Amino acid sequence: MQRYSSALAAVRELRPETPVYCFRPHAARVAASWFTTRFPGRVLYAVKSNPSPVILKALADGGVTTFDVASLAEIEQVASVLPEAEMAYMHPVKSEASIRRAYHEFGVRTFSLDSAEELEKIERVTGRDPEVTLFVRLAVAGSHSAYPLAGKFGAFGAAAVELLLAARQTAGRLGVCFHAGSQLMAPQALALAMDQIGNILRRAGVIIDILDIGGGFPAPYPGMAAPAMESYVAAVEAAFEEMPVAETCDLWCEPGRALAAESGSLIVRVEQRRGDALYINDGTYGSLFDAGMPGWIFPARLADGTQPARARSMAGFSFYGPTCDSIDHMPGPFILPADTATGDYIEIGQLGAYALTMRTGFNGYESCAYAELADAPMMSAFGLAPETWPEYAGRDDAMILEDEL
Repeated sequence: MQRYSSALAAVRELRPETPVYCFRPHAARVAASWFTTRFPGRVLYAVKSNPSPVILKALADGGVTTFDVASLAEIEQVASVLPEAEMAYMHPVKSEASIRRAYHEFGVRTFSLDSAEELEKIERVTGRDPEVTLFVRLAVAGSHSAYPLAGKFGAFGAAAVELLLAARQTAGRLGVCFHAGSQLMAPQALALAMDQIGNILRRAGVIIDILDIGGGFPAPYPGMAAPAMESYVAAVEAAFEEMPVAETCDLWCEPGRALAAESGSLIVRVEQRRGDALYINDGTYGSLFDAGMPGWIFPARLADGTQPARARSMAGFSFYGPTCDSIDHMPGPFILPADTATGDYIEIGQLGAYALTMRTGFNGYESCAYAELADAPMMSAFGLAPETWPEYAGRDDAMILEDEL
């Protein structure tokens, strides 16, 4: 993988025919360091958001040593990149065969569940090993989330109480986990969820060893003005103090998007302009799923060194992807110079989370090149100031830093 100082340098060198996915591992390291030094407990990375070796290594360099995995493929990926990493198999519905391989082949000793059936599976495979940590996933309301996750997983009511009591008899260490939703736009969302968990624990009369608050920490996107990340940590600390748990209870979190979002961007080319619609060479079936299906807006800029060096008026555009499917549409608006035209290259930012994992080969549009960039992300929750874009104008190929990782 080649390294460049910016998307502009990559475009000038490559003039790419296909989309180019760009890694900024330094952004992932900064995010990992922020969480591991400020969150009052253990930080796990939700591998589903971006399992690329580049990102896994960067997060480990930033201090994240435990990984939330949801499949055997993710377990194998983490083990191949970081053999010493600890993994927690946090999918609450797993095949017995996958539990067996995780436990016997990869040394996984942490599992989640939300039903008696799943508990029985884990017991059969592990033989009630006292070294095993079990997490009971409980359902909570998904208020204040831009991407609600309630409904699929989580025990509640009397069933939750019974499951906690049963798991307490089996687990070497017992934990409770929940997920209040992705991209939580208010810190009190986590506090409210923790209050719900506290009420269930009081009903069950169970002492837990670990509370895992899941993810939901927001990444910055245009139009999504979340409070400062510090306010989320403060809300969690205050809520944890009020919960009916022992002083020895550990606190965990599982950020995915917040750790990875700033570490990736995408270079696309405009194949045709029709009014305020730009037809580009990647889309909803590629790295821009979130821009299409939920209709999120991502920061965008021309990768030609002229924005905003010239006095150019700006306009909002929608994107269409390269496939023949009409739902391959990203409504935006994506703010770009009003004279953006066919042949222009655009860098779309904040795509470190989920962009790569959601790519498909539909219609044959699966080709994607890769590069590493050295500049700052377009937006940051961790104090990474974006580079001044006009200063790149006029640079030459000396901007290339090195040819290999």
